[in-house]
Amino acid sequence: MIKFIADNHYQAHCGVEIYKQLRDEFAIEFYEDDFTGLESLAACKLLILHMISSTSGNELPGREIEESVHNYLKNGGNVLMLHGSSAAFWHWKWWRKIVGHRWVRKEDPDSIPNSTHPIMPYKVTLCHSDHELQSKLVPMSLPEDEVYIDLYQESPTIDLMESLIDNRRYVQCWANQSPWGGQMIGYLPGHAQRVLEHPDYLSNLREIIKHLI
Repeated sequence: MIKFIADNHYQAHCGVEIYKQLRDEFAIEFYEDDFTGLESLAACKLLILHMISSTSGNELPGREIEESVHNYLKNGGNVLMLHGSSAAFWHWKWWRKIVGHRWVRKEDPDSIPNSTHPIMPYKVTLCHSDHELQSKLVPMSLPEDEVYIDLYQESPTIDLMESLIDNRRYVQCWANQSPWGGQMIGYLPGHAQRVLEHPDYLSNLREIIKHLI
């Protein structure tokens, strides 16, 4: 079973739209603005996140959920972090250190300069790596959307996709391993409805999920 936990993302309901695209192909238990789905992850084969704690009217997940997520990862669980979800649990220090490239919020606990998201059409190209996913991903030419940039690298990654903005390279998809051996993949595109429905965006998302399960 896949568990997919999302917030409403400032009423954009990105998680809902993604779930609609995936539910006929994958066995997914979906939650929006309801973090109780994180309380029991024992039967979870993959945890998908599209959320940032304490945003969109939600409270910070408490100690019970932290223990559940931590145990899931300690048991080698895999995680797919969509959009800004490398900051899903930004208030847990141990989480901040394992996510690869981290979306940094204002007033970061570690005083890292915050990440930004200019809004524009953009291209996402493939990096050069020997990761087994690399040959299954496709480049994307996406309509106007938030482009997540200026993330902070917390741990080693294999970068899979990138964008060139103002002659600077910004990673858009990466793979890294948790300290306990599980796979973690970050896939940043995906806020505007037209992007969430884009065939190349969805093709890449499906390939990533198939790889992680």
